[in-house]
Amino acid sequence: MLIIGITGGVGAGKSEILKHLMKNERYLVRKADEISHNLMERGEPLFDEITDVLGKDVIGRDGSIDRGKMAGRIFNDPVLKDRINDLIHPAVNAFIEKDIKEAASSGKYDIYFLEAALLIECGYGKICDELWYIYADEDVRRQRLKRDRGYSDEKTDAIMKSQLPDMVFRENCRRIIDNSGDIEKSIQDLDRLLSGYTG
Repeated sequence: MLIIGITGGVGAGKSEILKHLMKNERYLVRKADEISHNLMERGEPLFDEITDVLGKDVIGRDGSIDRGKMAGRIFNDPVLKDRINDLIHPAVNAFIEKDIKEAASSGKYDIYFLEAALLIECGYGKICDELWYIYADEDVRRQRLKRDRGYSDEKTDAIMKSQLPDMVFRENCRRIIDNSGDIEKSIQDLDRLLSGYTG
């Protein structure tokens, strides 16, 4: 089973690419953000660890950790952000390593795709056989974020500033999928690329 890491900047269109990959029963797609979200649910160890650090006021009305409140608390506090990341990342890593072993031993999958915005920063390159970069030029990403998520220019600026520059993605990733244009074209390119891996 091949392990491929998928990454890219905000607004690059990773979600659409992943939706397409999920249609293939021989591919297993995991998102690091979803894994971390599940591990922070009430009853999971991370719930208590995070609320001990941030306080009970980050708990939402439904009794789970409000991700928006948590992000607001740590976004402009590097020390607090590091403390939370030092809790989350090891837990996510442990889950992924266990999940990969189980997927490989099942014999059901040809490729395990792991998507993470911080794929490179968190060292997932050590887990993955290859890293792939979903690219879209900055103007396209800004338009998508404004149209699809209602982001202000200021919010987009702040997020983009916090992410790795294009050059670093390119230096660390073996394959680049240009998703600046029509998604159908990107999917065709992706399928053509994958045919070389799975026949």
